[in-house]
Amino acid sequence: MQTFIPEELEPEILSDLIEEINELYEASEQTLIELELKPEDNELQRALFRSVHTIKGDLGLVNFSPIIPLLQHVEDLLDFLRKGQVDYTSIMSDLVLLTMDRVKQFVESVIAEGQAQYDDVLYQQLIMAIKRITPDNKAQHDKLLGEAVLLLNPDLDQPAYGEDEGEQSAEATAAPAPQKATLGKTGIPKDLSAEKRMDILFFREMMQTIEHRSNYWAGRGDRIAKLALYVNDVAGNPIEEDQLAVACYVHDFGMAFMPLKLLHKNDPYTDNEFNLMRSHVYKSSRLLEHLDQWDMARKIVMQHHERVDGSGYPLGLKEDDICDGAKLLAILDTFDAMTHSRARADKQAISKKKAVIELNRQADGKFSQTWLQYFNRAMAKVLTR
Repeated sequence: MQTFIPEELEPEILSDLIEEINELYEASEQTLIELELKPEDNELQRALFRSVHTIKGDLGLVNFSPIIPLLQHVEDLLDFLRKGQVDYTSIMSDLVLLTMDRVKQFVESVIAEGQAQYDDVLYQQLIMAIKRITPDNKAQHDKLLGEAVLLLNPDLDQPAYGEDEGEQSAEATAAPAPQKATLGKTGIPKDLSAEKRMDILFFREMMQTIEHRSNYWAGRGDRIAKLALYVNDVAGNPIEEDQLAVACYVHDFGMAFMPLKLLHKNDPYTDNEFNLMRSHVYKSSRLLEHLDQWDMARKIVMQHHERVDGSGYPLGLKEDDICDGAKLLAILDTFDAMTHSRARADKQAISKKKAVIELNRQADGKFSQTWLQYFNRAMAKVLTR
């Protein structure tokens, strides 16, 4: 490892530098999500190129020289992309975000400690790996990109990098880098009163018992709750964490009291069966009916099947009348259903990255655009850890 000690710089300069890097990082995350939906959109390709080019230029102005060659070669690759000489692939997004992670860690270390450790041998290996990706060898791009990404994060190693990543668990893909938000092991928030902690543990244990009702429910409560807290953290925690956690553990409680033949039915529901299934929101919310400290959690549970265009249930509420917690839970409930096996034959699990793309395709009228953008930003981090 080498040590970089920069020239003496005003604190304001470093503060402005990391602020702009963070803004460009977030913009790039959103651009990459949109590129998954529209991989040939040249304006998106140019926007991604500009973000990396700007970060490289900013680092050049303060002479942060060790990291600049790596960014230059990522920029060169994106130049091929914006000129139509190479095609966008999902693995390219991993390379861009993991490189930006390295840049952020480097700058944050300089700010915090006045110096930064870096691995020059690794950087040279990365540069050589990226240089091998040219317009003349398109058939090898996924393999070469995968090799570069694995240099940045060996934990992403898979039997066939670049194939369907549906088998990766959230835990395996979520090893946290130095970010504000981290994906927890459970959906229980920190810094709770003893009373509230006991309540949430009770609801969690109760949900774990209920999950035995169907072979397809195992782990659902924890998965949704911890991802909800993570997305909320990325958004700046506008939703009370404790209320959100309770809602995540309780929202499908009423489903456990449906006939198993209905839960596991493969054929389309009749109108009567569908109405019975929809009644689970009332059954679930009644669990919290007399617990005044969980009023917001009850509201989230009651509204989590409402849709922003008014097409949801049970009340047909529209966006302005739906609480933020319900808007977020609607997205995560659907995401979990898409990425895990279901009893119904027409609802087969798909990979996490494909589910993010599909959610964005379905979003118009169904999901809050604000919360979908926070979800996209959070998943961009999760899927590259």
